Amino acid sequence: MEWPDGKQRCCWANPANPRYVAYHDDEWGVPVHDDGRLFEMLVLECFQAGLSWECILNKREAFRRAFDGFDLDAVCAYGQQKVEALLQDASIVRNRLKVDAAITNARIFRSMQEEHGSFAAYLWGWTDGKVVRETGLATSLLSDAVSADLKRRGMKFVGSTVVYAYLQAVGVIDSHEEGCFLHKE
Repeated sequence: MEWPDGKQRCCWANPANPRYVAYHDDEWGVPVHDDGRLFEMLVLECFQAGLSWECILNKREAFRRAFDGFDLDAVCAYGQQKVEALLQDASIVRNRLKVDAAITNARIFRSMQEEHGSFAAYLWGWTDGKVVRETGLATSLLSDAVSADLKRRGMKFVGSTVVYAYLQAVGVIDSHEEGCFLHKE
């Protein structure tokens, strides 16, 4: 495919959506060590389950507003009134199971911060702080193991495929395709 700027990108990047192109170029696969950003991406990836990432990305600002900027303490404190408000918010994905999972996962995320010093320490501990480079997969032994551990802890919507996409999004796994201007050997 010919891109107007002459740069080749991964085949999934939609050239008609500038937000998606910017996400590909500036965020996807970039190593993240900030717990706030790791939490945001976890919530968004869980909401993406069964939907397209482009759909969720297009609603990201609405999700940020609806979920109080992904403030972990705020989300941990959500009660039934906030859940009902989220389910009435047409600007986000209104799925009760996913809304409930976001709150449950927030509380577990916080307990994991306490256990490991940070969620980043937990997550990057799986690879000894190193980026894994691989392409063409939807799951791996790594995503299987992280998924199983998160499920064991009680997190929801964290199957191996969701976890693999999450690991790619936060740069634990770098999957830029051969030919993409961001591909590294």
